[in-house]
Amino acid sequence: MSYHDIEPKFLTEEPVSESSVDLEVQAGRSGGSAWALFVALLFGVTAFFAGITLGLNQQAQTASIFSLFASTPKPVETVDMTEFWRVWDLMDEKFATASSTELPSVEERIHGAINGLVGSFGDPYSVFLPPQDAESFSENIAGNFGGVGMEVGLRNNLVTVIAPLPDTPAERAGVLAGDIITAIDGESTERMSIDEAVKRIRGEKGTEVTLTIAREGELELLEISIRRDTITIPTVDTEVIEDVFVISLYSFNAQAEAMMQEALREYVRGGYQKLVLDVRGNPGGFLQSAIAISSFFLPTGTPIVSEEFSDGRRNRVFRSQGRLIQNFTPESMVVLIDGGSASASEIVAGALSEHGYATLLGTQTFGKGSVQELIPLATGSSLKVTIARWVTPNGVSISDGGLSPEIEVRRTPQQRLEGEDPQLVAAIDYLYNRLDLAALDHVGNEIETQETDE
Repeated sequence: MSYHDIEPKFLTEEPVSESSVDLEVQAGRSGGSAWALFVALLFGVTAFFAGITLGLNQQAQTASIFSLFASTPKPVETVDMTEFWRVWDLMDEKFATASSTELPSVEERIHGAINGLVGSFGDPYSVFLPPQDAESFSENIAGNFGGVGMEVGLRNNLVTVIAPLPDTPAERAGVLAGDIITAIDGESTERMSIDEAVKRIRGEKGTEVTLTIAREGELELLEISIRRDTITIPTVDTEVIEDVFVISLYSFNAQAEAMMQEALREYVRGGYQKLVLDVRGNPGGFLQSAIAISSFFLPTGTPIVSEEFSDGRRNRVFRSQGRLIQNFTPESMVVLIDGGSASASEIVAGALSEHGYATLLGTQTFGKGSVQELIPLATGSSLKVTIARWVTPNGVSISDGGLSPEIEVRRTPQQRLEGEDPQLVAAIDYLYNRLDLAALDHVGNEIETQETDE
């Protein structure tokens, strides 16, 4: 089986890979600030960053990027394991167990050693999954799990919320993109892997999890209790504002292509000339969905994204399939982005902007652009390992800080909580050529000064 997805972690039922975001869903960033973050987690659904597909005969690619397939191990150089076995024997000989301590089994010791090996590479997206975790991961890919409905990742080695999903327990509880989770049910997340964090946040429907949150602009930590529920991942919403057609795309799951096509048919039938594509808070999903949706806007053969390998393999370029709806320009189309836009969202936004078909407005994206391969092992365990990076048509590595908007418009946590949306307002004003960029800069400086003073 093959899986490819882009990592913020957002898992759904589709063929392909996995992303690192666990929308509680599990592997893809609050715009431009120096906030920690990873991947994506869709607690309650996975990936994120980034969909995954199972059970299909065709090779699937997801924008959070996981490739799942069996492979034959390569020969390994002879390694002196004397010290390893010496320590193994010393632990058997010297370790004093307390009354409450059970000795680990041989299998548990081996798993611990493999975890240490994988962790030594310093990549938050490369993870060893013992049999139980591997089975749970497969269930998440199929969409069979409960959670709170948000995507999380690692940024600067901090467990960070990429984005809460619309109308989920996380959103209703007031969780915001960019929130740093410092503790889960009182246990510190310091040095905690994203997979471990996701495992702790997920749980049975009706149970509660308490997150300790560090939020930009707040002087004290916040305690947010969330009751878990079954998570349904939304896909597309449309609305018309001042004769501007607005498409909100929440995930690149298996339904995204068909639902986007229907939304664009509505756009064409209505005779609209201005379009806003809103991928804020979208953690990603299937790569094939990102390619198909980009193809609605780009001519046949136009490069959308490249997959760059570090092992000498030739880079792969994914191109438009030529399903062009109409010719767009930066003056007629705006793509809204923010720190919750990851993986597949960044692929689409980068391609439309760099080829001159849309203007990016909002804040810096999450920057989830690594490709993982999920390799089943004979014992029932799995290894998820980073094998490549996503690069935009102009050569920008998505993982290297994400994408910057051409027009930066911020949205404060308070504005989010109160339902105010200055970014969408600015997008409408821009399309009608009434956006005062100088005033925007002035407001931005005032906000920055105010935040510094606090």
